[in-house]
Amino acid sequence: MTTVYERRAAVPRPSRARRRPRPSPAAPLLALLWAGAAAVVALWWSDTRSVVGTAGWLTDAGRIAGLLSGYGCAVLVALMARVPFLERRIGSDRVARWHAMAGRYTICLLVAHVTLILFGYAAQDGSGIVHETVSVVFDYPDMLKATIGGLVLFAVGIVSAGAVRRRVSHEFWYYLHLLTYAAVFLAFFHQLTLGSDFVGNAWARSAWYVLYLGTAALVGWFRLLAPIRLNLRHRLRVESVHREAPGVFSVVVRGERLDELGARSGQFFRWRFLADGLRWTSTPYSLSAPPRPDLLRITVKALGDHSAAIGLLRPGTRVWAEGPYGALTAERRTAPKVLLIAGGVGITPLRALFESLPGGPGDVTLLYRARTAEDLALGAELEAIAKWRGAQVLYAVNGADGRRPRFTAESLRAAVPDVAAHDVYLCGPPALARDLYGALHAAGVPDRRIHHESFEL
Repeated sequence: MTTVYERRAAVPRPSRARRRPRPSPAAPLLALLWAGAAAVVALWWSDTRSVVGTAGWLTDAGRIAGLLSGYGCAVLVALMARVPFLERRIGSDRVARWHAMAGRYTICLLVAHVTLILFGYAAQDGSGIVHETVSVVFDYPDMLKATIGGLVLFAVGIVSAGAVRRRVSHEFWYYLHLLTYAAVFLAFFHQLTLGSDFVGNAWARSAWYVLYLGTAALVGWFRLLAPIRLNLRHRLRVESVHREAPGVFSVVVRGERLDELGARSGQFFRWRFLADGLRWTSTPYSLSAPPRPDLLRITVKALGDHSAAIGLLRPGTRVWAEGPYGALTAERRTAPKVLLIAGGVGITPLRALFESLPGGPGDVTLLYRARTAEDLALGAELEAIAKWRGAQVLYAVNGADGRRPRFTAESLRAAVPDVAAHDVYLCGPPALARDLYGALHAAGVPDRRIHHESFEL
């Protein structure tokens, strides 16, 4: 089927020129985060004169757990503020994993803080744990708010656990997560009111205010004001919807001055279609063609109620988008030759890269894995691009008996003899990605040349 993306003037062949890839800021950023944690420990150490008795040990252990939990709250919120520097240079999937890890640490530290402080105070006052808990919650300043905030954070942590997360809807999980902001706000004040490390220490109080206000500013700008500005300025609407394969649809979105977004092939946006059943859910979908000054295109496979409804969108439907995000772009490239490996609907970002990656004949190869030939979405476009740029498209589909092709070092070398000299861009289901990582390593491809971004955020 011919789409508006194909009705265009001839596009110049991608240039061979390649910019030197910029080093990833992941390691320096992690070092900075751990340095912040070390500074928090140093604050506790400098303010701790001596620890005496069981009550003292419990209370001081609770203090350090509380300080680190408070620091962790700011870090995990900042990591999901969708700061473009992090989303585009490090990758949304890695930032999301850091957020999840920070969340686990923060919840564990929160539980330790509450438990140790209550038992320490009970030992100090010679009272029972229930009586001490009631007294702390209702008699200490700002503690009732902090208790509510802590319970909300604990609930978010439970729902985010894998066993629970798989059993609740994405909408419930998403909107419960939004309560994290309120929880952190409610818990903030008791830290300064009751925290002995902040009472009488103007420098520590100022640093804590800077940490939390800076985090609030990131969230306010990148998660609220920047999306509002984007959508008011670019006025996105559905242009057309096209069936690409069974259960797979492409949506072409028209807007104004889209080149100002700075979107690149391989990136994605979070899309909210303002239609019945879709307006309350924001979902990440990759660009399935290079962005144009007036058009963007995504390709979606019907895997649930939300994605299935995408194929029913009508032209003119308003669209609310956030982005662009993602680091699976040409900037990661380090070698003259590139191998793109797509699994299923993972073809979408790689189809855009297949068209736009710099290089001449023979420099780019695409390997496309699908269950059946009918599931090979965008096949006609891939063949046209391959012919135009002198590239090769290889397909791996199940046999007539349903047997799946295996990816091994030997099969990869048979398909691409000099695979070890390639950069490899990989996008597909997690199981396929794990298998391919092992096969690529065995085939001699170093880890720094394997570029992968997961969309299980």
